[in-house]
Parts: sequence; structure tokens; C-alpha cells
Amino acid sequence: MANPSKARGDRAEREAAELLTLLLALPIRRKLGAGRLDDEGDLDGLDGFALQVADWSDAARAMREKPAGAERQRRNGRLPHAATLVRFRGGTWRVVLTPEQWARLVLALRVLAPSTDPAPQFTPPGVPLAAAAEGTSECALVAAYQGAA
Repeated sequence: MANPSKARGDRAEREAAELLTLLLALPIRRKLGAGRLDDEGDLDGLDGFALQVADWSDAARAMREKPAGAERQRRNGRLPHAATLVRFRGGTWRVVLTPEQWARLVLALRVLAPSTDPAPQFTPPGVPLAAAAEGTSECALVAAYQGAA
């Protein structure tokens, strides 16, 4: 009989890859070989990022513990950034960063685009233009994602 925790993790990785592919318009896919000493993350396709995925019954624990694993994976891959995608009951996702991971990302963004202008708005693939209007809730993006699946 297969390990139910591994099957749950594999499903979460596939779901996270689909979600990021939709939101970023990049081909994000699962990496194989999880758990190796030289592990560089669960997902591939976002240059410069070690991406860790967690679907634990205790999401608060995953948010506390998994970012440290993502940081180890970032160092293993000699990558500039790490992020952890945590799935909550019901299919809601959150991206979790340690303060250091967040600061590294902010500093990199400031170097790439030093501006006082507000961040540009974008419309993820599959999301109607009306849904991308200011004030759109996360529910509209989730509904668009679920409708694309």
C-alpha cells in the first residue's frame, strides 16, 4: 500500500505547479528526487527560486518549519531566493517567507526596478480583465484558477 502522506504531498506539488503555471504564465513542474541531501526544491521552472510545497494537516506548523527547509534548498542550489507554498484545508494557498527571505526578495526587486511608482498591474492568463480590476478579491483569482482546471 502506498504511503498516504507521500501521495498527498505529490498531489499538492502537482496542484501548486498548476497554480503557479496559471499565475506566472511559466511552465512550472515537479522535481523528482525529494529528500536527497542536495535537494533544491519541489518545483522547477521559476529561475532563481527554490520552491518548497507543504500540505500538512497542521498548516501553522508547516508555515513555521518548511521555510527553513526551503532555505536549505536555496543554499544547495546556490539560488538567490526561496519560498514555501502552504496548502490550507479547502484548497487555499499561501506563500510563506522568513523575514530574511522576504528582505532578500525586496532588495532584489529594488535593484531591478528602483521606482516610486506603484507596482504595475497584470492579468494572469485565464483571468478576465474585469477580474483584474483594482479591488478584486482573492476569490476571483481562485475562481478563475478553479475554472481553468
